[in-house]
Amino acid sequence: MSEAPAALLIKTVSSTAELAPVRRQIEHFCEEAGFDARAVGEIGLCVNEAMANIIRHAYRGQQDQPMEVGATIVDGLLKISLRDWGEGLKPGPLPDSKPDPMNPGGLGLICLGRLMDKITFTPQKPGMLLEMSRHHGVADETTKANRT
Repeated sequence: MSEAPAALLIKTVSSTAELAPVRRQIEHFCEEAGFDARAVGEIGLCVNEAMANIIRHAYRGQQDQPMEVGATIVDGLLKISLRDWGEGLKPGPLPDSKPDPMNPGGLGLICLGRLMDKITFTPQKPGMLLEMSRHHGVADETTKANRT
C-alpha cells in the first residue's frame, strides 16, 4: 500500500456539477491508499450514486445545499462518510438485486450494497449521515454476504 493522506474532507454543495470533481478526489485518495483500479472505480461510483441520491431525495433537486464527504483509511479499512442537512428519509432494506425496468430507481442503493463492505444510514437532526466502508482490495463473496 502507498502512503495515503490521513484523511480527506470535502465541503461542497448539492450541485450535479460537483459530482465529478468530488468523485475524482475520492478516487485519487483511494489510489494513494493503494486500492487497485477496479476498486477505485467501484468506490468512486458509490460516492457518485450516494451524492446523486442526496441531491434527488434529501434536497429535492436544490443545487445549493451543504454536503460534506469525508474519507479515512486505517489498517486497510476505507471509511467514507456523506453528510447532508436535507429532508431525506432513512432507506429501507436494500432493493432486490434484480430491479424492475418498468419501475426505475434504487440502482444507487444496489451499487452501495454490492460494492461496499458495509453501509449505514444514521438520521441526524436535521439530515442524514451515510457511512460506507470497504477493506483494501476487491471484496470477496464472504465479505459481500456480511454487508448491511
